[in-house]
Amino acid sequence: MIDIVILAAGKGTRMRSNLPKVLQSLAGKPMLGHVLDQAVGLANARIHVIVGHGGESVQSYCEAYSLESGSSTPKIQCIYQQEQLGTGHAVQQSLPFLESGGKTLILYGDVPLTSAALLQRLVNLVDNNSLGLLTVELNDPTGYGRIIRDEHGAVARIVEQKDANEKQLKVKEVNTGIIAANTDDLLAWLPTLSNDNAQGELYLTDIIEIAVGAGRVIATEQPETEMEVMGVNNRAQQAQLERFVQQQRTQNLMEQGVCIADPTRVDIRGEVHCGQDVFIDINAVFIGNVELGKNVCIEPNCVVINTKIGDNVTIKANSHIEDAIIHGENEIGPFARIRPGTELESGAKIGNFVETKKSKIGEGSKVNHLSYIGDSEVGSGVNIGAGTITCNYDGANKFKTIIEDGAFIGSNSALVAPVTIGKEATVGAGSTITRDVPEQQLSVTRAKQRDFKDWVRPTKKS
Repeated sequence: MIDIVILAAGKGTRMRSNLPKVLQSLAGKPMLGHVLDQAVGLANARIHVIVGHGGESVQSYCEAYSLESGSSTPKIQCIYQQEQLGTGHAVQQSLPFLESGGKTLILYGDVPLTSAALLQRLVNLVDNNSLGLLTVELNDPTGYGRIIRDEHGAVARIVEQKDANEKQLKVKEVNTGIIAANTDDLLAWLPTLSNDNAQGELYLTDIIEIAVGAGRVIATEQPETEMEVMGVNNRAQQAQLERFVQQQRTQNLMEQGVCIADPTRVDIRGEVHCGQDVFIDINAVFIGNVELGKNVCIEPNCVVINTKIGDNVTIKANSHIEDAIIHGENEIGPFARIRPGTELESGAKIGNFVETKKSKIGEGSKVNHLSYIGDSEVGSGVNIGAGTITCNYDGANKFKTIIEDGAFIGSNSALVAPVTIGKEATVGAGSTITRDVPEQQLSVTRAKQRDFKDWVRPTKKS
């Protein structure tokens, strides 16, 4: 059994935000969510999250995470740290909940990119005579606790920046704070920590010197890149990690054959799965789970959220698509807004400045310009003219519009739901339709045009 303790109680003052630091976003997900993703990837894990500042928000997120992840996710227990008196004090709060005889892994809610594979290697270092410590070599170790080794190269202790002397400050191997140990050792050592230091806090790092004194070997593991153990304390570090994640994700897509015009100007805040010969232009943002079929073209400045797009689809510039299904052979935009619940059958076309919501648009149908189609069922081969709106809301309730196969809706028409336009029916331009239109009939509602010969245009008074 592995008890995983995640420290998430800090306020994050340098973030200058009311949102707890561990809930700040990285690649579309709270940093704590990334840490939990890695934690649940370890076998036989129990997860404890130490919360403090914004504890209710952090606990709510943990509960939501468990629900979304399903029954296979280990239960996440939140433990409150009423006073923030150091990392050692934070871990002390978990002691009553740790299972004797197992191992404990200590993680941080603001260190989001440590891989599960690296954590598993660290845990594997722990036996009855050893403690696992994750360290990293930094060109600029400023701010980090230094790893002090003895004349034989063995780890002797960790010295924090504020307590280090001139020689110790030159050490480039630093502590990441991530430790794996036998739980029974922690149960014995943590209560003995002292706050006799420059900060007046209980340092978790003092465990290393205690372990050495108890005859334990400090076994170290290092990441492939320092970004994997980089913490986030301010907006600059947050942005730095964001760019690193985005670089990894776009690189992965390009290795799969996706053509990306400029990898530095594409953001993936979730997962994107692509078929062959996909092209993604600049400033594309993908959020949630997105699937792109073969020969899909995403033009500049598009946002795609939780959407499945079939083969041979072009999303023209400046379009926004959310929670939709695009079956294939479609053209959307430019400047189109496809809202949740939209489904486009094969060959359907959505043009510029068109908004759709909770509507199914049939095969080969066209909504080309400046229209709103909401709560509607549109058949195949339908042409909807410019400026058409489905009036689906009466201020209290939503109603459905049905436009059957082959119908033609003239420009600047208002279809007041609930209403049905029959097969191959025609609605004349400028009409307001409040009753069903029978199949193959023309329906026109217009005021009679009147012309005034002697009318004088008003002029401004001098």
